[in-house]
Amino acid sequence: MLLLATIGFFVNFWAWSLIGPLGPTYQEDLALTPIQLSVAVAVPVIVGSLGRIPIGALTDRLGARVMFPLVSILTIIPTLFVGLVADSFVMILIGGFFLGLGGTAFAVGVPFVNAWFAPARRGTALGIFGMGNAGTAVAAFTTVSLAERFGRAGPFVLVAVLLAAYAVVARILLRDAPGRRAPAGSLLTRTVATLKIPVTRQLALIYAMGFGGFVAFSVYLPTYLTTDYDLTRADASFRTAGFVVLAVAARPLGGWLSDRWHPVPVLTVCFTVAGLAAVLAALKLELLPVGTVAFLTLAATLGAASGACFALVAKVAPADKVGSVTGIVGAAGGLGGFFPPLVMGAVYSSTGAYTIGFALLALSAFAVAAFTWGPVRRASAPGA
Repeated sequence: MLLLATIGFFVNFWAWSLIGPLGPTYQEDLALTPIQLSVAVAVPVIVGSLGRIPIGALTDRLGARVMFPLVSILTIIPTLFVGLVADSFVMILIGGFFLGLGGTAFAVGVPFVNAWFAPARRGTALGIFGMGNAGTAVAAFTTVSLAERFGRAGPFVLVAVLLAAYAVVARILLRDAPGRRAPAGSLLTRTVATLKIPVTRQLALIYAMGFGGFVAFSVYLPTYLTTDYDLTRADASFRTAGFVVLAVAARPLGGWLSDRWHPVPVLTVCFTVAGLAAVLAALKLELLPVGTVAFLTLAATLGAASGACFALVAKVAPADKVGSVTGIVGAAGGLGGFFPPLVMGAVYSSTGAYTIGFALLALSAFAVAAFTWGPVRRASAPGA
């Protein structure tokens, strides 16, 4: 079941991440401004984020055996629209809006995996599930080369076929954990009740920094590298894929460390080191080796923090609200990835450099580290 869920997360995230690697291509072909480009690559992120709230609540009610195939099938439509139809800025925005549905698969998988594992193993299991983020890396690795070889529609058609195949397999093989009970109450009532839980809001802020930072870099790094370091599109996509792979590999490590010790110290260390790496990136030193070290450190720490965050969800979220909590926390993570590309585009348009953007990232990371060690540590203590 863990393998099936991870594959579903992987394929849907691959679809969700298809626009970002083609950002420089869209900018050149459609004469987009930096702000327009930032909006184009960020729109799927915000929709995939906000959509996790109802999808997580629906998963609590209907189960992943229904929701995984449903989300996968519906994501095929915008995938083909962007690949085969969209030929203007407005059409890319429309397609990207609905393509964001692929990002909601995360809110299906977390409560599903959580229910199959004992509490002592949930951090590791959710970290392994989180490796489905590798769909973003595959998009970064392959989208440009596939588009150059088979035309811009090539990667979109391929992913649409994979989504259809997964939907069929999931419907046949996927099984919800024994004893799963649908919660009472309407979707709106349960969502409001979940928002009132203090730990939900705390976890949302943590994930906005951890996963949001990862998403922001995965969608905007190709543009940053081509703009600031004059790399080719293929080279920028390849380096972005390396960033994503490291972040994905670090995610189960963060979950495992959280099972071994506790998520709070793991998160605090990750955000502190991430802040230091952002300071290094703000200096805009040579890409090799210092710049590369800074970005890879950000990848490892943000990935591990994402795994540790959901290890904390498994410890503190009420059992009947894991899907709802996941939806809200996951939405916050995606929203955390929506705003940085816009900020980076605005900063570059105003100053001709990204220094202020990286400085703001460093300040945010340090602030969240302090918040985690303070209020979050007290709230997650036994008996709190």
